[in-house]
Order: sequence, then structure tokens, then C-alpha cells
Amino acid sequence: MTDPTRPSVEHHRVPIGIGERRPRLSWRVDAPPGWHQTGYEIDVVRDGRSTVVAVDSPDQVLVPWPGEPLRSRERVTVRVRVRGADGAYSGWSPPTAIEAGLLEPGDWRAVPVGADWPEEAESDERRPALVRRAFEVGGEVVAARLYATAHGLYEIEINGRRVGDDAMSPGWTAYPQRLRYYTYDVTGHLRAGANAIGSWLGDGWYRGRLGWRGGFRNLFGADLSLLAQLEITYADGRRQVVATDPRWRAAPGPIVRSGNYDGEVYDARDELTGWSAPGYDDEGWTPVRVGQRDPATLVAPMGPPVRATDEIRPVAVLRTPGGRRVLDFGQNLVGRPRIRVRGARGDTVTLRTAEVMQDGEVYRRPLRDAESTDVYVLAGAGVEEWEPRFTFHGFRYVDVDGWPGDLDAAVAAGDVVARVYHTDMTRTGWFECSEPLLNRLHDNVVWSMRGNFLDIPTDCPQRDERVGWTGDIQVFGPTAAYLYDCAGMLASWLVDVAAEQLPDGTVPWYVPVIPAHHMWTPIRPGAGWGDVAVLLPWTLYERYGDVAMLARQYPSAKAWVDLVDRLAGPDHLWDEGFQLGDWLDPSAPADDPAAAATDRYLVATAHFAWSARRLADMAGVLGEAADAERYARLAGAVRRAFQRRYVVGPGRLTSDTQTAYALAVAFDLVPAGEIGACGARLAELVAAGGNRIGTGFLGTPLVADALTRTGHLDTAYDLVLQRDCPSWLYPVTQGATTIWERWDSMLTDGTVNPGQMTSFNHYAFGAVADWLHRTVAGVAPAAPGYREILFRPRPGGGLTHASAAHDTPYGRAAIAWVLAADGTLTVDVTVPSGTTAVLDLAGQEPRTLGPGTHRELGKAIDGN
Repeated sequence: MTDPTRPSVEHHRVPIGIGERRPRLSWRVDAPPGWHQTGYEIDVVRDGRSTVVAVDSPDQVLVPWPGEPLRSRERVTVRVRVRGADGAYSGWSPPTAIEAGLLEPGDWRAVPVGADWPEEAESDERRPALVRRAFEVGGEVVAARLYATAHGLYEIEINGRRVGDDAMSPGWTAYPQRLRYYTYDVTGHLRAGANAIGSWLGDGWYRGRLGWRGGFRNLFGADLSLLAQLEITYADGRRQVVATDPRWRAAPGPIVRSGNYDGEVYDARDELTGWSAPGYDDEGWTPVRVGQRDPATLVAPMGPPVRATDEIRPVAVLRTPGGRRVLDFGQNLVGRPRIRVRGARGDTVTLRTAEVMQDGEVYRRPLRDAESTDVYVLAGAGVEEWEPRFTFHGFRYVDVDGWPGDLDAAVAAGDVVARVYHTDMTRTGWFECSEPLLNRLHDNVVWSMRGNFLDIPTDCPQRDERVGWTGDIQVFGPTAAYLYDCAGMLASWLVDVAAEQLPDGTVPWYVPVIPAHHMWTPIRPGAGWGDVAVLLPWTLYERYGDVAMLARQYPSAKAWVDLVDRLAGPDHLWDEGFQLGDWLDPSAPADDPAAAATDRYLVATAHFAWSARRLADMAGVLGEAADAERYARLAGAVRRAFQRRYVVGPGRLTSDTQTAYALAVAFDLVPAGEIGACGARLAELVAAGGNRIGTGFLGTPLVADALTRTGHLDTAYDLVLQRDCPSWLYPVTQGATTIWERWDSMLTDGTVNPGQMTSFNHYAFGAVADWLHRTVAGVAPAAPGYREILFRPRPGGGLTHASAAHDTPYGRAAIAWVLAADGTLTVDVTVPSGTTAVLDLAGQEPRTLGPGTHRELGKAIDGN
């Protein structure tokens, strides 16, 4: 057998500056069929000494730390070898270096520093500052680490060279409780003698405009401040600390203004050459203002930062009927434009972004109050290259104004590109089938996830919103966890959910909370949205097997269900109060997205029952036996209350809608003998509606599964493959390259829906991709973390082949099936080492499979 892979650490891509004192380890094994791990050894090298710990266990994912907790700044290496049933060990894996961050509040000597300008300069349009400090390096440097964060956003340079490649750092967390810092290895940035460190600062979420209807500024603070600590270790054991303190200096930079919604204005005539390099004369700079920050609120990251992951060139240079020059990038994306330009001093290039065009012109009404405009004023210094630093846009089209020279030639030369930004998660899931429109739909789901996983899971990336709506990620979580390794990012966001949760258990509609929320979205309980506290942790546990995450979120989940229990009262019906319900179902009027066809209190009570059941499951996993029994009883009581209030006959509900029956079936809310009748009524409704979708945010993830479960697979395929509006494929036929917020964000006549909710990049309806993975291709977890895998393809809809691959915590699981003209089904599956699988083909007894590759022949079965 081959040796194990290099151990991974928690959910970190690169485990430097981590915050876990006892980090869990994982590895993969590529073993021959029949081999099983019975034990492992972990070799930990710390302080120059090796310690080998032997464990009798088949586990290889998130196994416990084998030694003493890590200390602040401690660097260790770990490697692993595994033992089979014959007692023989593999060779040692390659080593992984692990380095702790600053784990104690007392480790911090840095304080926030920013510009100390007159009070009137703290207006909404204050120009961001640069801050810097010179220092000396005296001796042979063996290591240097920079720990950095900011009130606002930062990009740091040492000796004129950028540190790191992350963007929009430190991101958006519940700032009063948690401010993330990042750790950088800057050993190679230093030189003997004179050195300098400096940072750009930007508004970001901390100080920039947030919220709709005009929004608010300075919500978390009026200052823009860097908090950074450079620690230099010399060969003789000395350690030098260069921290932000009163010795730093500040000056206005060339960024005139920046903001997430409105874009960035940059005047290259104001650039300060060499300002972050040694020898620069900062005589004209002013002393900094020193702020305060409780170091106990500084936290290490749990997942990767935002980075540029792709560059895309325009596919066309358009001239609109009004004479505008517009670049079409062929893909709705999230990121920033980058330009290379030559012109005279003072020439100004203005870049206005938009997702769509209407009547041949760039159409920006869906942006609402977001200006989404970048402006570059040339210095006139030859070829100039520029990309905004502290903003991001959702766009396919860029209106270019003021370009000096031939824009067509510049585009052909690659002088204008779109740089794609999102949290730098590892791709883990793929899907492909014989229907090109389904493949494009799946691609659109991937692009919408990329665009809306920018530090937090946002609702949309383009208009004056871009917040972490809890209901959206609650429904999309299973799809997200298949497509990308988002465990660390979402685990961190869930910590913020708990931090923002009110003492009575109320979960905000979006997290982090905008402090001025009371102006338009007061924090109050809402079904489907608040249930994220229970349902998303459970989804992540199913997909990653992370029990510690489940335990961390358990108090939050429990507080939510207890709150709803109090609100429902003795009759166990949540039938009072404000609800968003089945948000944006196709029957909702353009100006009232919550006016869905399904009774919002039916939806609320259904989610109450489901979250109570899942909370009981969580309690069982965590060994909370009394809680498990209590919440199982509660779930049963709510289920019976649902039946008394909302079931009006066999297979009939008070709301005769697709969403109502999908909830009843998927959440097991009706007596077992009536599940089939509910499924039959659901199938009738779908057929009567011409196989068009009739669900909103909360019904959409469930409807295809409900049909499949009740024996109406053909109807599920008819629904998913429908091309007329409203449907999943209607936007694809209209040229969509991402998932739309509304089923008809673009109307059939080519005009944009008149409603306010008309984002063209919203992942919620893309939750159907989870059904594509599990049912069309046929791969799903059968035990937490894919320790057991279910291969259960259900061909239909005229598809002749489909395939899916997912990089589970144990390795790649894959399935591919081909349906021949005579009905013969050929299925190939790959089962990773450390797991077992069940192959369930229609009309055959399920088979248990061990690790390796397998081929099975079957027959296509009528979906009904």
C-alpha cells in the first residue's frame, strides 16, 4: 500500500497562525481492496524532540491531538503512519508543519493606529490613510511573523513588497465580539539594517456604508486603524517586536474613497513613491492616533481568506445604441476590474459595472443605491496598471468611459481583465450529464456559490445589501458542502451566529448584524431563517463528520428551539408573528416577495418540528441523553399539532401548494400511511401547473426530493427539466450564467422584473443541485463525513448518462452511469479507502461495497 497523505489540520489549507490549541488531524490512505486500518501512529516533533503516540483505532478524520496543547507561536511538525489488520505499518507520511498563532490576550502588544486628523475630517467621505514605520534589523533572522488585523481593511507592505495575497482582510465578523487576524511568514521580506513596514487602509464593512435604503456609515467605529505585530526571531534567540504604537506615522494616500457598495476612486497623481520602503522621508507625515481594542476579541481564522482565484477576459467590446462602450465578460462574476492604461496626467477612466443589459444598454436599476463604480485618475507616467483594493462588484458588463486610446486594441492586448474573488475554498464536487442545459445550470450554481462566498455566505454580491442572510445558507448548505470544502468558513460564520443570537434565543435574519438594523429589519424570530442555528450545523456534521463543531453550536441550536417552543405555546403551533414564509415563490407579487401561496404559519410549524427533531439527533450524537429524549418528544408533539391544524384529509393540506406537500413529505409531518397520498397530490399539482415550479426559498430545496421519495421520479424530472418560466432551466435558456433571485428576474420580453428583489446572482434556488448530485448522479453520505457512502442513481428524464465526483474527507468518491438504448444500465463507482458503500440500483437488492472500483449492470426502471 502507499503511505498516508500529508496530515491536514482542522479545516485549514495552510496551518499557520491557527487558533486551536489541540488541533485535530486527518489523512487519507490509498490502500488495496480488502485493507483496513486498525491503528495509527502520530509522530510529533516539538522543541527538537520527537514523540510517537500509538492509537488503536480505524479513525482517520479529525482524530484527537496526541499530546500537550500548543503554546502561542509554537511550531511543530506531525506525520502519521497507519497499521493494517495484519499488524504491518505503512511508511511515514510527509510531515505537516503546524504553527500556533497568538493564543493569549497577553501576547498582544499592538494597539490600533490610524490617522489623527481634525474632527471634521471624520466625515462620511474621509480619505483613507496610509500608515508606516521604519525599523532596524540587527542580526541573522531565522524567522519573522506578522500578525495583522484592522478596523476596516488592510494591505500591508514591507520594504516595498506586498505581504500575502489575501484580499478584503480581515473580513466581516461580529466585530464587537470577534475580530479576525491573519498570520504571515515574512522572513523573506526582511533585510539587514534599515527596514520599513506600511499599510493601506480601507473602509470595508467596519466603517463603510452598509444597509439598504441609503444605509449607514461608521456603524462599528469611525476610525480606520491597523493593528499589527511583527515578531522577528534572531539566530541568537533574541526576539524583536515591531508593533503598531505611537511611533507610527500617517498620511493621505491616493485612494480618494473606497466602499463595498460604491467602488473605489484612485488618484494616481497622489501616489507616494517608496512610502513603504526604507529611506523614505516621512517628514510630512503626521503622528498616528492610537485607539483601543480588547485583545481578548482577536481570533485566529478557522478557514481560508478571500483571494483572487481566476482572471477572465472580455468576450466582446460592445457599442450601445447610446454610444457607450461596454465590455462583456461572458460570465456574471464577483471581483474587480484590472486595467493597464497609458495616457496624459489627469486623464480619468471610469468603470461602471452591471449584471445585465436592457434595450442594448447597461442596466443598473437592480443595483439599487450601490454606485458600483471605480474611477482611476492617471499620473501620466507611461504604462499604469491598477486594480481597486478595497471593494468588490457583482457584474458581467463594464461600461468604460474616458479610456485614452483604442479600447478595442487594449482589450485584445489583455489590458482589461476581470479578477474573480471569493473565499479560497478547495473545490470538492463535480457533476455532468447528457443534458447540456442541466450542465449549464450546475455551472451557474457553482458560479453563484463562488460569488456569494466572499468571507461570509451572502445573499447577493452586487446591490446595496450583500449580507449573510441565514435562510439562504440554511437551504443551500448541502449543495455548498458538496461543491467546495466550506467547513472552516461556515464553522466560523456559525460562531458569529451564536455571538449575534439574542439572550432569548432569537437568531437574526442575517449575520453579522448591521447595528442600524432596527431601521428596517428588527431582530425577531423567523422560521427557515432562524432554523439555520440547528439545520446548518447538522448539515456540516453530515458532510464533514465534525462532532466538535456540533458541540460548539449545540447551545445556540438549543436556545433557538426552546425559543420557538415558548412562542408556540401549549398547542405547539407557531401561528403568530412576522414571517417571511416561502419567500419569493413565483406567485408572489413583484412588490411583496413574502406573499407566497403557502400559509406562512404552516411553513413555520413545519420548520419547528424539523428543527426539534434535528436537535434531538444532535443531542444523541453528543451524548445528551435527556435532551435527546426531550426534543424527540417535542418533535412528535409538534408533528401531531401540524396534523391537527393543517391536514384536512388523506393527502390533503390546508395549503394546496407544492411547498406545503414538499414540507409535509420531506419533514415527515403526516402519518406514514398518508405520505404516498401527499406525494400523489404534489405530483398532480406539478402536472396541473405544466411542470412549472411553484415554490419559493423554503420549498425549492425539498420539492424534487419529495416527489422522488413518494415514487414520482418522472414528475421530478419533468419539473427539473422544464424550460418555460418559472423553472430552473428558464434562466439558462435566457443566457443566465448564475442563479437568479427570482424565477423571473428577467421577464420573457427581455426586460428586468420591476420588483426590488431582482438580483441575478443568488444561490438559494440553486439548492436543487443537491438533488442532482444525490439522485440524478447518485452519490450521498450514508454516515457522517462519508464514512459510509450511498450510491443510488435514479436515471430518468431521457438522460443517457450522468456522473459525479466528490472529494470526501476520506478521498474521492465517484459514480458514472450510462444507459444504453436497450435499457441496460452500466454503473461504475469508486469507493475511497477507509469507507464502505452501498450500491442501490432500482429493481435490485442493495449491495455493500468495499474500497476500490466497481462495475455493476442493471436495468432502467420506470420512475413511477
